[in-house]
Amino acid sequence: MTNDPTRLEFRDPARGSELLTRLEHVVERAGRRISVMHVCGSHEQALARYGLRTSLPRGLRVVMGPGCPVCVTDAPEVDAAIAVASRGVHVVTYGDMLGVPGQSISLEDARSAGARVSVVYSALQAVEMARRSTDAVVFFATGFETTAVATAAVLDAQPPANFFVLSAHKYVPPAMEVVAASPDARIEGFLAAGNAAIITGYGLFEPFAAEHGLPVVVAGFEPLDILAGLIRLVELAVEGRAEVVNAYPRCVTRDGNRPALAKLFKVFERRDGEWRGIATIAGGDLRLRREYAAWDAREHFDLAPIADAPEASELAGKCRCGAIMAGSAEPSDCALFGKECRPDSPRGACMVSSEGACRIWHQYGLGLRSERELSTLRVRESSA
Repeated sequence: MTNDPTRLEFRDPARGSELLTRLEHVVERAGRRISVMHVCGSHEQALARYGLRTSLPRGLRVVMGPGCPVCVTDAPEVDAAIAVASRGVHVVTYGDMLGVPGQSISLEDARSAGARVSVVYSALQAVEMARRSTDAVVFFATGFETTAVATAAVLDAQPPANFFVLSAHKYVPPAMEVVAASPDARIEGFLAAGNAAIITGYGLFEPFAAEHGLPVVVAGFEPLDILAGLIRLVELAVEGRAEVVNAYPRCVTRDGNRPALAKLFKVFERRDGEWRGIATIAGGDLRLRREYAAWDAREHFDLAPIADAPEASELAGKCRCGAIMAGSAEPSDCALFGKECRPDSPRGACMVSSEGACRIWHQYGLGLRSERELSTLRVRESSA
């Protein structure tokens, strides 16, 4: 490490090279192929951005699981937001949600047809928009524990009566349970998201590790964070030790942020819900408690559950987004990837979101089938 204050120590190339060599040795000693999973789009972004994915040992398979909140937002949830917007109500949401397909159209399509749909960057901004308006403002709230805490905070602060939340928030640990129990995934350990663990604490994963006999390592998002986390995870997997290790101690504690957790579950309760293309996840959705029904868009606008119509979804075609998020396929396994499905013409949610595996792989030229395709991608992005 360097002591130069102008240099980011967690991106030190020399130290990174040392860690990669150590990771190679750990995998070589295993004498077999090791498959592990991370469950955060930010981890996938870092793996691609810093060239780590193409530098990983051949004997190590690191797959991205259901770590993209936009990708796992189910089509009927998108349809519910579109239904509200179609009534002339102002719907606001995070930017990545605009292009995510419902069962027939997206919020972007609805906006093009005249619906009032706007982008916000925080739950607080959505509340401020409601304060400046006399019309109803519906915040289509998506994301995992970290963003759900922010939504809970604004609701617990008694927002204006014209502010409503349509919650599509998800809770990640139950999804890990589904993946761990899937024989198709063949996962031997999990690299957990450090940002979520700041809220939940790493102790949350101890019962999971014991039940499934799988190690969990909490890691940050700098290159050295990820490499150090992978080394420890592979060591534990090879040794057959189902332990939980905190490789992000500068930010994560065992108990997490207790006030934030208390706020989260004061406002939200866990319910069973469909995660797009994966499964019905027991306790995987976060919905508003009855005490906050005054701000619940589902209650106020009488939004009955919208039945799923598989024949209208992208999963009915050749898109393999669900299999990719479940860890049983990679973006390059999809026949549409980089061809019919690109960021400028996405066929599935994994190509829409900046945290989606397909979008990330396409952005950084990973898994494209030929040098010709890669050259075409570079020309197209350079002219964008």
